[in-house]
Amino acid sequence: MDADAERFEAHRAHLIRIGYRITGSLADAEDAVQEAWLRLAGLDDASRAELRDERAWLTTVVGRLCLDRLRSAAARRERYVGPWLPEPLLTTGDADEPLAAVVRDEGVRMAAMVVLERLSPPQRVAFVLHDALSLSFAQIADVLGCTEATARQHATRARRIVVAADPPPRTHTAEQRAMIGRFAEAMARADGRALLALLHPDAVWVTDSDGRTKAARRIIVGADNVSRLLLGLLERYGPGLATGWSPVEVNGDLGVRSPAYGRTGPGVNVFTVRDGRIAAMYTVVNPEKLERLPA
Repeated sequence: MDADAERFEAHRAHLIRIGYRITGSLADAEDAVQEAWLRLAGLDDASRAELRDERAWLTTVVGRLCLDRLRSAAARRERYVGPWLPEPLLTTGDADEPLAAVVRDEGVRMAAMVVLERLSPPQRVAFVLHDALSLSFAQIADVLGCTEATARQHATRARRIVVAADPPPRTHTAEQRAMIGRFAEAMARADGRALLALLHPDAVWVTDSDGRTKAARRIIVGADNVSRLLLGLLERYGPGLATGWSPVEVNGDLGVRSPAYGRTGPGVNVFTVRDGRIAAMYTVVNPEKLERLPA
């Protein structure tokens, strides 16, 4: 069992990455990985001998479990108040921490994860398993419980949606740091012109609260609208709104933790940059999604 546990640990980051990309929830991903481990440990000697590829077997099991979780989450999403964002993954940059290998994947950055929310559960599973992991359509069909042709169709449709969404690639940390620094300075001065200059014309601000804390319950679209809302919040809550921020890595990108203000609780914020400007701000203030964050 010690040897089994050691081999399983070698697969853990890979499996967590799959589970998180499929569900958008670290808790669901970890539950699925734990269940996969229990199923592997419970195999008898004959079944274990038939395993030709342990990693592929575990990937299939985690894929099925996460598909079930994704389907059961559909009803909860319909009752969700306001926009829904994936659970943020915070890391310190230490290569040895548990999530370090997970957040190195381009596909887990927040901009890419948000696009996956447009896919149906079978499309999302097919896309993650094929485009990200190069699993065969026969294996994906086994996970989805459908024909190989149907699995291929799910993956093709998902790829078209992702390509059309065109999420910007991850920018260099130095560029992210400079952009966030200029944004913080503009906020501290309540400088509307500077904010507009930093925001992409099509910028969006997405805030996830589930109605548990005061926040916008719709996506704010356009640089002018985002700037106006930011300036309005500064006018209402004062310059303290722009202080107390601390830099963090969010899903592998540089972001900030923000303190509570008014009736809005503390939050995690990550920025997406396109053409040298802020194209999207993703803010999670739903306390349920912040419970697992490191201090």
